[in-house]
Amino acid sequence: MSIRRWLSSAPPALFTIYAMGAAFSAYFCMYAFRKPFAVATYEGQYGDSDLELKILFITAQVIGYAVSKLAGIKVVSEMTRARRALTIVACIAVAELALVGFAVLPVHLKPLALVLNGLPLGMIWGLVYGFLEGRRLSDLLGAGLCASFIIASGFVKSVGKALLEAGVPEYWMAATVGGIFLIPMLGFVFLLAQVPPPDAEDVAERSERAPMDGPARRAFLLKYAPGLAALVLGYVVLTAYRDFRDNFAREIWDALGYAADPEIMTTAELPVAFGSLIAVAAIFKLKDNRKALAVVHGIMIFGALLTLGSTLAFQMGWLGPAPWMICVGLGLYLGYVPFNCVLFDRLVAALGAVATAGFLIYVADSAGYVGSVGLLLYKNFGQPDLSWLEFFKGFSVLTGVVSLVLYGLSAVYFHRQTKPVEAAAS
Repeated sequence: MSIRRWLSSAPPALFTIYAMGAAFSAYFCMYAFRKPFAVATYEGQYGDSDLELKILFITAQVIGYAVSKLAGIKVVSEMTRARRALTIVACIAVAELALVGFAVLPVHLKPLALVLNGLPLGMIWGLVYGFLEGRRLSDLLGAGLCASFIIASGFVKSVGKALLEAGVPEYWMAATVGGIFLIPMLGFVFLLAQVPPPDAEDVAERSERAPMDGPARRAFLLKYAPGLAALVLGYVVLTAYRDFRDNFAREIWDALGYAADPEIMTTAELPVAFGSLIAVAAIFKLKDNRKALAVVHGIMIFGALLTLGSTLAFQMGWLGPAPWMICVGLGLYLGYVPFNCVLFDRLVAALGAVATAGFLIYVADSAGYVGSVGLLLYKNFGQPDLSWLEFFKGFSVLTGVVSLVLYGLSAVYFHRQTKPVEAAAS
């Protein structure tokens, strides 16, 4: 009996463990091709300019990632199930070759290598999530998938820092980490490809998920423009905040007094992952998609309050550095995680639209990473003398306030656009 046939008749608990494990592991391995290079310092400026090398390298990769998200609006929304796994493998191969290029090319061409590294990697989330969406268990599966990017980023950077301390050259470190994870990545993609499509009960409860062509995408965006605009703007700020915290984690932790404890980049993310994912996964028992959508907005609003409140408490000396970093991390991911799994899956179902959550995720992501590039350039040229820590504290307050307002507006809008179950059925 094939794995796919066995999964089609497996008990829900076993199906969930398998699908969640395969998706978590595949996306976890992807981070080995994206994030390790950021743990190096790359001290100095680019040529005779005032642009710091590390900011330039991170910006280059994010530009590639942002372009990938723009392309993903079309590619991921039109991708057929049969081609997903092969596309993931091709993307990973290109990303690893680009990291080798980052190691061997002269300094003035290294940013180009990182653009090429980011270009394919931005597609991976939508391709992996495509195996999970549109199911009765999608909330739980999506939450498990999101755990991968919370934990993996710190883990692969810890691996990268260990390689640097072992003597691996700074520019070869990223390609080395990618090489370590290449075979496991291929194995987990194979396992993921065995997950069967949603069954009839899944379609009845979560609405049909079908590829969307250009006219269908434009019609959906125009019909719900006000609410989607509030969500996307909120996500722009949240993505910039998340990327800054992630890319400059080493500098922030060093400034907080943890320079001798590189494992803090991993261990501090464990309670963040646990807390945010338990909160999001808990809604999977809610069958009423309208109520679930309201609960998701409530979780996101609470996250904004936690980010704002804990930062103010830290600035006033009421909260220590490690608890503050955990609190702002939890607040960040209580807002960020829903965008990547339950928010749009429940939104599509509550609206009763024939669409894909992957399309909406990529609309938000494409805008979000543009915001991330803008923030990096503002920090380099607008606030060059402000320390990483002080900049992060100020941006934490701004993120909390802006997120609170925009998520509140979105909650009100979509509450009015959707109908209670009784009214929808009549």
